[in-house]
Amino acid sequence: MKYSTLLFDVDDTLLNFQSSEKHALEKLFQTLHKPLTPEVYRDYHSLNAQLWRRYERGEISRETLLDERFNLFFQHYGENVDGTLYGQKYRSFLSESHDQIPNATKLLADLTHDHHLYIVTNGVASTQHRRLKESGLDKYFDNVFISEKIGHKKPEPAFFDYIANNISGFNKQDSLVVGDSLTSDILGAAKYGLDSVWFNPQHQPNASSTQPTYEIDQLLDLEAIVS
Repeated sequence: MKYSTLLFDVDDTLLNFQSSEKHALEKLFQTLHKPLTPEVYRDYHSLNAQLWRRYERGEISRETLLDERFNLFFQHYGENVDGTLYGQKYRSFLSESHDQIPNATKLLADLTHDHHLYIVTNGVASTQHRRLKESGLDKYFDNVFISEKIGHKKPEPAFFDYIANNISGFNKQDSLVVGDSLTSDILGAAKYGLDSVWFNPQHQPNASSTQPTYEIDQLLDLEAIVS
């Protein structure tokens, strides 16, 4: 067995964040009595992705991302809103949705007997804990590491250093990061000297300078890599 410690991202790796995001926006717009058109959804999705990348690069704080994104979003449409309140409502709706990526449960059930499984996520702690619990995936993991609680985020080496110090017998050579994000999961693994698996079901091109150790487009393909 080449890898005994597996570090899994959550969003768009095990749980379908695109589905959760759309659900949360639909619920938020319903409470605001506003229509959520495909164009408005795409605008929000694009802005949110840009803000998360800025957060990963250390350009903005977590608080700025969570409290200001709806201010920025509605300013685009000429509206001034209570971005903090909207953000709280949105995160509450987000936590309600936990659709799994195909074969997530089967993969974890197959791996849990011979591997140590951990969550490593930049998501909001309360949201991620609820989604993992209600999806039924939480039972497969030895621990859940969340940037909000650690005080460091992917791709910072300090995030992975905390994880290494809190897993008994942690060994870089036996550990593998699995995630969908080149800018947080794969780059973070590379910075810390860990092998990585880029989960890329849509076959997106890699335009970055970061190269994963492996690339898969179906979760069950991971089994051949780790066993």
